[in-house]
Amino acid sequence: MIILLTYQQDYIIIYTLQKVKGEKMAIKILIDSASDITLEEAKEYGIELMSMYINIDGKEYLDAVDIKGTEFYEKLAKCNEIPKTSLITPNRFFDKFNEMTANGDQVIAITMSSKLSGTYNSACLAAEDFEGQVYVVDSMSVAGGERILCEYALNVLKENLTIKEIVDKLNKEKVKINVFTIIDTLKYLKKGGRLSTIAAIAGEILFVKPIMTVYDGVIKELGKAIGSRKAFNLLNKLIGNRGGVDYNKPYCLMWSGTDDSAVKKYINESKDFLKELANNINSYLVGSTIGTHVGPGVVGFAFFEK
Repeated sequence: MIILLTYQQDYIIIYTLQKVKGEKMAIKILIDSASDITLEEAKEYGIELMSMYINIDGKEYLDAVDIKGTEFYEKLAKCNEIPKTSLITPNRFFDKFNEMTANGDQVIAITMSSKLSGTYNSACLAAEDFEGQVYVVDSMSVAGGERILCEYALNVLKENLTIKEIVDKLNKEKVKINVFTIIDTLKYLKKGGRLSTIAAIAGEILFVKPIMTVYDGVIKELGKAIGSRKAFNLLNKLIGNRGGVDYNKPYCLMWSGTDDSAVKKYINESKDFLKELANNINSYLVGSTIGTHVGPGVVGFAFFEK
């Protein structure tokens, strides 16, 4: 029920509006900014975006709001300490859920992997006060992987299913999501304590390109290649080993830094692998959540395996 109050001269009129009996409530999608979906894209998709906070040299920014696009990588190159992201608190989720369900609508909240952040747990805590109205889905992924799960959810919404059926379908299909990334520089893995100084120096000298993946909700190394061309070939081989890309579901390329030259190079050198997609494939900027650890020059592919 919605209550409207209007003021006319010396008295207040109260109107009560109720949805027509049998009218179907809307199902809304909420996603966190670790998906690298921008505010502009969220508006275009008709979804809500919850931004994480990121601290750069003592100054706090609201991701995708105060700091956008390549601006993060400009600051990353100059910062003294590795930036730190903060989880979204239960209180922030509660306020957003309260706003989104105010007229009786239902919400599916998709978050980054629960093994990479406490954001999922925050959303679950807040959702306890909205039983039957809010469902939380752990994407078990991040960046492009989380993005394509959101895009898949938008497609499933068109199937006229109940919210429980949609959530069950997302949880079933999310295990087929793969995220592969080629790391161009080892500098930020070293800064974040994920690589020793000696290994980083040796790797830079030999032009070692690690290939990372998100497996079972955590980030792991799949292999290494010397130079970008061998790295591209290894990336394509790994994709093939997973059964290939299901092009009937969402997929995307990813890049990081101040320009997309690295991903353009990958597309140009992988035309035989990509075939007709080489001239028509979307690529997106990796945001601060993952960009903090991998730095610029990343090339990645997120997809549902066949």
